[in-house]
Amino acid sequence: MAKRSKGRSKEVNPKVAARRAARKAAQEAFQQGEVSGPLRAFEGLPGEVDWVALREVVPAATATARTTAEYGSRDVTVVTLLPGLLAAMHRKDGQILVALQTPSSSADASRDVATALLAALTAEPGTALTQVDLDPEGPRLQDVLDPSVDFEVTLHDNFDYALDPEEEITGDVKDALEQFAESIVPTVKVAGVEGAYWCRMSGREYLRWSRPEPEEELLDALARLHATGESVLEQGTRLIGTFRSCGLVIPVWELVRGSEADELGPLLPPFQERLTEALARTGELGPDERRARASLVSRQVTLR
Repeated sequence: MAKRSKGRSKEVNPKVAARRAARKAAQEAFQQGEVSGPLRAFEGLPGEVDWVALREVVPAATATARTTAEYGSRDVTVVTLLPGLLAAMHRKDGQILVALQTPSSSADASRDVATALLAALTAEPGTALTQVDLDPEGPRLQDVLDPSVDFEVTLHDNFDYALDPEEEITGDVKDALEQFAESIVPTVKVAGVEGAYWCRMSGREYLRWSRPEPEEELLDALARLHATGESVLEQGTRLIGTFRSCGLVIPVWELVRGSEADELGPLLPPFQERLTEALARTGELGPDERRARASLVSRQVTLR
């Protein structure tokens, strides 16, 4: 397959830490007005909530996309992560892979990914792009991708999707991929629910649900439910906090121990109904609701 880092155990943690630090710095700069960019980077794309989830909380997944006729009507595979934290690959078999989780990040994630995608399209087959020059004036994904093509997500338990069938797989490459896969948190997409992902970590199960509502409105609604004990999915579950990325909020629930992804289907529609009612309520938050909101915000992790 294309060139990438061989090691995982010694290299990945520092790189992941660097990626997180870069995003935090970019977010701080954005908040301070030092750089400008759209609040919701993937707004307008099919599956916006899944774009955000794959960028931030899903370890190994692929999704479908296609460029517009202006950019060649090329089928593209969007991936969470490429070995070596590559930005994109143009494999020898002609397949284009572009990653969402990379070390480089500006105020506009959509433009970053589009820049890598366009670079891969024009690169020679067999090329791996370790990084790309981010163009603040370049096209965004909304300009490059065909909106009629669904963003269909497939979860994986390894990174074999990066392998090129036309290249010989050496022992070193196989070992590197196996080491890389050891870091994957078991994750399953909840069937029929956009942006909802079950995962298991340290013997506990969680739901991470990337939501489409405006950030502040969603936090208000969650606070209203939390204050009255209605933020649970069922008895024994609890809303433990939120992630915040690319203009969206990703609430996180701790589930009943041993819960599986296919058990969540019946639990989410009733919660959605309660949330819709809470979103429709207007007026200032009451004292209990303000305390609930402050608690949620204090446990919020900004990933942008």
